[in-house]
Parts: sequence; C-alpha cells; structure tokens
Amino acid sequence: MTLPDLDIRKLRYFVAVAEDLNFGRAARRLHIAQPVLSRQIRSFETELGVQLFVRNSRGTQLTAAGNQLLIDAKRLLDEISAVQLRLRAAMPTTTITVGVLPGLRATAAAAAFEAAGPHRQAVVRQVGLLEQVEVVRNGEFDVVYAREPFDHDGLGTAPLLSEPLDAVLPADDPLAAEPSVRLAELRTHKLLFDPQVLPEWKSLAPPEQRWAPPRSAIRSVEDKLEHVAAREGFVVLPRSATAYYRRPDIRVVPIEDIDPSQVSLIWNAAVDNPVRDEFIEAALACRDDTI
Repeated sequence: MTLPDLDIRKLRYFVAVAEDLNFGRAARRLHIAQPVLSRQIRSFETELGVQLFVRNSRGTQLTAAGNQLLIDAKRLLDEISAVQLRLRAAMPTTTITVGVLPGLRATAAAAAFEAAGPHRQAVVRQVGLLEQVEVVRNGEFDVVYAREPFDHDGLGTAPLLSEPLDAVLPADDPLAAEPSVRLAELRTHKLLFDPQVLPEWKSLAPPEQRWAPPRSAIRSVEDKLEHVAAREGFVVLPRSATAYYRRPDIRVVPIEDIDPSQVSLIWNAAVDNPVRDEFIEAALACRDDTI
C-alpha cells in the first residue's frame, strides 16, 4: 500500500492545534483565520485516513492517533528545521523582519517578496501598538505595518489603507445593543487606554472619564478585551481587530463619527536597505490582502 506524502505545512498546523487544544488560539498563533485552520485539519485527517481530534462539550481532545502523531511530528519538524538551517548555512539568505499589529496580515506580501527572487525570506511577527515605532528605530524590525498616530521623526512611511473604528463594550452595556454609536454617547464610559491615541476623546469626555488606567498592565488586544469584559471601561479598535477577536462577554459597536484608522508601512529612514525596499513594494502591491 502506498502511503500519502506528509504535507509539512498541515503538519505544522496540526502541532499548533495539538499543543493548544484550541483552534482559535492556534489560528492566532499561526496568523490565519480559524475556519481556514479547521478546513486544513479536516483535509489533513482525510489525507492520512485517521481522526486526529475529537471535539465535544469538554473542548478539543487528541485521539490516540493524534497523540502518536504529535510525538512523531515534533521530532520530524525538528529534523526539518535542522536541515533548513544547514541549507541556509550553505546558501546565505537575505532576511527581512516584518512586524504586524493585531488584525493585520503580511502573508501575501511576504509570499510575493520571497517569490520575486532566490535566497530571501520575510519573517513576520506580531508587535504591539505601543512598541510599533521603537522596534523599527532600534533595528529589531526592518518594516512594521503601523497604525496612526505615531511620531514620524526619523521614519520612512508609506500609506497603506484605512479602516473604520469600533467601540468594544461589555455585553450587558446598554449601548452594546445599538447598531452604531456616536462618540459623544460614550462620554459617560471610561476609556481603557491612553487618550492620546484617540485625540477626539479629549474634547468630548469629562476629565474623570477620559482615561481609566486598568488594574494591570495592557500588553495585547487580549488584555484589553479582558478589562472590557470585567466592566472596567471600553476600548476602540480597528475593524480588522474586532473581526479577528471574538468572545461572548463583549460586544462590538461601529462608531459613526470618528476618522478611520490609518495604516502605514514604517521603516528607519536612516538605514539604506534595497531588499527592504523591495518588500515595501510587494506590500503596497498586496495592500488589498492586508485585512
């Protein structure tokens, strides 16, 4: 009997789900949509002819075959990584490090960049809003998909796209049932991040409502949603981020009267890097695939 060849990409998807036992978390880790990940896993099970996961009221569980594959897959992927490292050592690769904020995607741009020439790689990693500029200035990232407003000093920039902004409220908030809100309707609510990121808020909200520093540090969108769910206040997020993160104890409400979020590519203008510039060209050509 001829056994099917293993699809390494699907094997990596399997390991991510098997380690998290949660399709949503695994999809975020892989920077793909959850329905896409589910389809890939089902396709992988069909190709292998075995069931790898069982989904029931207790969540996602590995089958006996899934447990065995996880053991073997980790060993196999380690061996593949070792082969790749040896190949890279023998054939130098130019690497561009790309940062994306939650909800944004650089997958299409990275693929186009890598396909345009040999021995090049775009490494895409998620960055936070508060660090988006610093990681470019300190050289940790070559390019970042950044959101306005930010300090443009010393940066090269290229406008990429704009998208609507949404209010994220606790599920039982009276405004959560509305089809949309105006920013003034939120003035009795506390804002859970620095109002400098939302200039329109300063003139609308009374001083005591302008900013409610949360009880613990906010390092990610997930942190923001936890504070909202705890009824500590509200946050404003771009539409791509609110579509990306969903949970039953919060509600997303479009804001009618606020300027859209502007997304730009940023890089260190003092650094001459022709290969980075080629990635920027690819990213601009793939702007429709960013959200």
